[in-house]
Amino acid sequence: MSKEILSTNGEKLGEITLNKEVFGVEPNLHVMHLALRRQLNNARQGSACAKTRAEVSGGGKKPWKQKGTGRARAGSLRSPLFAGGGVIFGPKPRDYGFAMPQKARKLALKSALSAREAQLVVVKDFSAISEPKTKLMVSALKTLNVSGKTLIVADTKAEENKNLELSARNIPSVKVILPSNLNVKDLLEADFVVMTESAVNEITERLQ
Repeated sequence: MSKEILSTNGEKLGEITLNKEVFGVEPNLHVMHLALRRQLNNARQGSACAKTRAEVSGGGKKPWKQKGTGRARAGSLRSPLFAGGGVIFGPKPRDYGFAMPQKARKLALKSALSAREAQLVVVKDFSAISEPKTKLMVSALKTLNVSGKTLIVADTKAEENKNLELSARNIPSVKVILPSNLNVKDLLEADFVVMTESAVNEITERLQ
């Protein structure tokens, strides 16, 4: 299972063998779904808060006497029955996150990578982007026949990729992440995944 290694100018620079254990597994939909749910849940703030009748200010005085008015008995105007009263079982700050075993998280990433294998483009590096200019990035993507939502996985701290982040950040359909930040959500949302050779090797080493 191999892929061509391209330069950002479209030249073929060789081939890279993709590890079947990482890029060729049978995608496990259930585990991918769990990993995606976990990622979205862990990103939730969980700061919604409604006041109960005990927390709403006021309502200390009995609104009317207990008997003789013909109205239903009431002890406080801050009861949930009245406008301005408390909320029954309203939201309280909470943590929506849940844990997932490391093996399952790895399987989810392998499944997502395998599902995206056909849309994977491997480049040597982004050294051809000699200065931080958006048009150089647009031109490189055009040369690589990449369109739509594009996920670029590369070590932006490396010298050869130093202009990558600044060149790509003004393109709404392009997202740049580090190999260590690879996640199921970004992989599944992308139409194309562009990885540097070193990123492929780093991910393979981490997941196999």
